[in-house]
Amino acid sequence: MLIVGVNTRDDAHTCVQRTRQVIAFSMSSSAPDPMHWGAPAPDILRGLAEIQSESAHTHKLPPVEKWNPPFCGDIDMRIAVDGTWFYLGTPIGRPALVRLFSTILRRESDGSYVLVTPVEKVGLKVEDAPFIAVRVDATSGGPVQQLDFMTNVGDRVTAGPDHAMRVDHIGTEREPRPYIHVRGGLEARIARPVFYELVGLAEERATPAGRELGVWSGGVFFSLGSPDA
Repeated sequence: MLIVGVNTRDDAHTCVQRTRQVIAFSMSSSAPDPMHWGAPAPDILRGLAEIQSESAHTHKLPPVEKWNPPFCGDIDMRIAVDGTWFYLGTPIGRPALVRLFSTILRRESDGSYVLVTPVEKVGLKVEDAPFIAVRVDATSGGPVQQLDFMTNVGDRVTAGPDHAMRVDHIGTEREPRPYIHVRGGLEARIARPVFYELVGLAEERATPAGRELGVWSGGVFFSLGSPDA
């Protein structure tokens, strides 16, 4: 068990304080590899390490959608627009730790984001999308084309019915801001160089609203916008 359940406001405060201590310890120079915690390691770190160890052996993500623990409150953690994870204003510089946190990230029905384990969850701020799609590989072409994306935290998804792409257009300049669904309502913003690659692969077709550029993947045609916009 990671920590005891939260039943009162004081318990919730204690939970948040303990989570803060855990993250601070994880980021410290004296913290060992989270996959090899020694005897003095806090119980919550052992629990998180067990989650990561199991995922590494089974190649499956933790079943966060099945966990319904008490909410401990918000912590001072955020994911910046560029995908960098911060805690108390300091970037989390350990890729393995960022990956670990990313596997227990969940989006709630109200659109908020939490880190969740079987016995606790805490809120954090996400400025845009939690992940960044930093690479795309295309195979074949036309309607049978497959677009395989990799995120900054190591997730790999193929655009299609289960991993839809969308493009928002921001501001008066209608700047494109593309995204791909990764899992459970969590999206990756498609990095600009990757989006340019998609534009290079795009096909043009006529629609009642005018010309449209788009790409095929997984049997689905995804619109990238109009070349006339």
